[in-house]
Amino acid sequence: MIRVYLDNCVLNRPFDDQTQERVRLETEAIILLMSRLERKEWIWLGSQVLELEIDKIPDAEQRSRLRRGIEFIGPSIEIGEKELERASELQKLGFVGFDAVHLACAESGKADIFLTTDDRLLKLAQRLSKKIHVTVENPLDWMKENIK
Repeated sequence: MIRVYLDNCVLNRPFDDQTQERVRLETEAIILLMSRLERKEWIWLGSQVLELEIDKIPDAEQRSRLRRGIEFIGPSIEIGEKELERASELQKLGFVGFDAVHLACAESGKADIFLTTDDRLLKLAQRLSKKIHVTVENPLDWMKENIK
């Protein structure tokens, strides 16, 4: 079964300005993705860092909706020594802050795919694909390839 890791950008995309066509299309892909995860067609890997990021969201309603949304997460990767060491290595490659920890957790959980809407993260991950141990893609692009 496919193991999917979503970063915080993906979870927050439905709260972004939906008048932009790209944002609206990505949101639709994410809604479809979430329904597949809810039906347990794929395994949703979560992590402590995802929960920490959600807890930092200032908007109480948005934070509450995201907390309810992550109830379908299967295994959740805890941030241990291994993940912190890998995150440090990833930071040296140019990944910043939470992005490095998300990637380390996705690798640790043996995710098949790491989905993000963060263009900077996508470009860097594509450029350094041989140095990271998880495929990183945009959810819209990935869903186009994985809809049956």
